[in-house]
Amino acid sequence: MNFLESIRIAFRALAANKARSLLTMLGVIIGVAAVILLVGIGTGVQNEVTGSIEGLGSNLLFVLPGQYDAAGGGQPAPPSRRFTIDDAQYIERRVSGLDAVVPVIQGGATIKSGNRSMRVIVAAATEKGSDVFSANLIDGRHYRRSEVQAASRVVALGASVVKQLFPGQDPIGKSVTIQGQRFTVIGHYEAQGGGLGGDQDAQVYMPVTTAQRVLGVDDIGTIIVKVSDPEGIDRAKADILRVMRPRFGDEITVFSQEQTLGILSDLLGTLTYMLAGIAGISLLVGGIGIMNIMLVSVQERTREIGIRKAVGARTYDILSQFVIEAVALSVMGGVLGIAIGWGGAEALSASTPVPSEVTLWAVAMAFFFAFGVGVFFGVYPAYKASKLDPIVALRYE
Repeated sequence: MNFLESIRIAFRALAANKARSLLTMLGVIIGVAAVILLVGIGTGVQNEVTGSIEGLGSNLLFVLPGQYDAAGGGQPAPPSRRFTIDDAQYIERRVSGLDAVVPVIQGGATIKSGNRSMRVIVAAATEKGSDVFSANLIDGRHYRRSEVQAASRVVALGASVVKQLFPGQDPIGKSVTIQGQRFTVIGHYEAQGGGLGGDQDAQVYMPVTTAQRVLGVDDIGTIIVKVSDPEGIDRAKADILRVMRPRFGDEITVFSQEQTLGILSDLLGTLTYMLAGIAGISLLVGGIGIMNIMLVSVQERTREIGIRKAVGARTYDILSQFVIEAVALSVMGGVLGIAIGWGGAEALSASTPVPSEVTLWAVAMAFFFAFGVGVFFGVYPAYKASKLDPIVALRYE
């Protein structure tokens, strides 16, 4: 019996038990779809975050209080002292070759307008914040230096905030309440999409001095420095460390744009592989299901196997028939899983803030893994079937 005949017999056997074949494929379908979807989410988030950081330019430095491991090892202990606005001003006075030194505060708050409200992230900086942030203003203006100095209650809104609080309206000049304090809307930004911190459009922007009062803090989280010449980034980093060490000792870290991208890429890449591994467990479960059904099939078709061997079928013919059946189940399940996972990733990206990007390597990995599952879990039942004694098989009831 040739190979094509084995394929025909295998598919005829699968078609004879359509419901069982579909249920057997279900584990592989779910596993492959999960791999495609989860890897797509991990890749989408990675590209979104790195793209946002790259969009800021290659001449930024991020200054943080505390000792951080550049390889992503984290912070061993909280710093004994936090940054203040005075520290940012000190860097600006003492280090040359800088275009902007921007103290940044972030924190959660509730914003209200009439009977509408939502949770937002307060992103606060000085009037130079627009020099280091990538958000583009659609209408209105940024807050001014005088408003930073006076801690004025002015705010610019992200796209999601405008959509939620002022649907179909121009928010400029209207009032909102943030943490019980009234603010005037002076501008709003275009949509940025999702990112590592969630929905980047669910943010409100205000002067850093105002945010300190609203959030009830005196310190700031990060100082972002924009260097005039990208070629002088290493020199600026060394100068910042030199002037700040008398104040902070070794409890200060300066990351360049390249280091930040490297850390995030490593972190998010590891997360993507972890998600793929977790989803891959579903494929193993599906493979066990295939083996179980194939063993049942061998038992049900014992007399058939005995008849075929009695009329001249070779061990190879029986072996190939059952391996083909197992591989067919896994490959068909893999194809359906790819279609479902790809479609789910596209729908998720289009309808939610979660970025998702399907990659060809993830599709290929899922498909060949599904194929391998079929071969691996189909060999034992096929081998068991091929070794049946024809006389014993013919007597089987």
